[in-house]
Amino acid sequence: MASEIEKPKHLKNKRRAFVKRNGKKLVRKIAAFQSRQSKVPDTPKIDNKYFPFLSEFTDNWEAIQEEARAVLKFRETIPSFHEISPDQYRLSTESNWKTFVLFGFGQRLEKNASLAPKTAAILENVPDLQTAMFSILAPGYHIPAHKGVTKGILRSHIGLIIPKDREKCRIRVDDTITAWKEGEIFVFDDTYEHEVWNDTDEERVILLFDFDRPMKFWGRFLNSAFLQVMKLTAFYQDPKKNLQTAEERLEAAIRTADANMEAMSDPAG
Repeated sequence: MASEIEKPKHLKNKRRAFVKRNGKKLVRKIAAFQSRQSKVPDTPKIDNKYFPFLSEFTDNWEAIQEEARAVLKFRETIPSFHEISPDQYRLSTESNWKTFVLFGFGQRLEKNASLAPKTAAILENVPDLQTAMFSILAPGYHIPAHKGVTKGILRSHIGLIIPKDREKCRIRVDDTITAWKEGEIFVFDDTYEHEVWNDTDEERVILLFDFDRPMKFWGRFLNSAFLQVMKLTAFYQDPKKNLQTAEERLEAAIRTADANMEAMSDPAG
């Protein structure tokens, strides 16, 4: 029988485990209130009609796809999800799920964004954007069933580079299964159980971004307060530090690649 995935050493910290365990209990209590405050349906998937800003993504998806392809030239340097967020060690293993982050916790990552300027500019128009990334899933990988942290944030996916046998590359949210399609976008509530399969021999690339759920005043107030508290914890501080390291590593890789190209084109070399 296969052994359970072992937690990274720093995640065995008792204080961190206590915060995580009790934080989940608090989040569940808050979720019911956020649901009542929501201005959009509290359903696993939510109709695009509630989010008019999504049309800019579908109108420009090929430009976004082109920038994603350019980023993939540095695939080996792009970090895995658990390298950015160590708490995701159960979902992300080895190099199976890589993430090229453009916005983290509401902050634009300038070095990364400079490699995908059109995508970053479109993302700037998303109301209350929290996080955005190119999500790169390896062939044959399965992301286990899990739930998101807060009902105050919604998630959107747009397909960019999808395997030819796309029906085998899919996401389940609650009891709804969706196969990604290039240029198509959808929104879902990730506090519902969801999991992902790429049962193909091709890589899958999407643009994933999170934004605040449209809510009435007290729902927005509570969500803002919750996120501010989260920013004081290791669950925010660790990814923030790791994102900076990942940006610097990618920048170094780009400099090396540019230097190599220059050396190859130098007739005196």
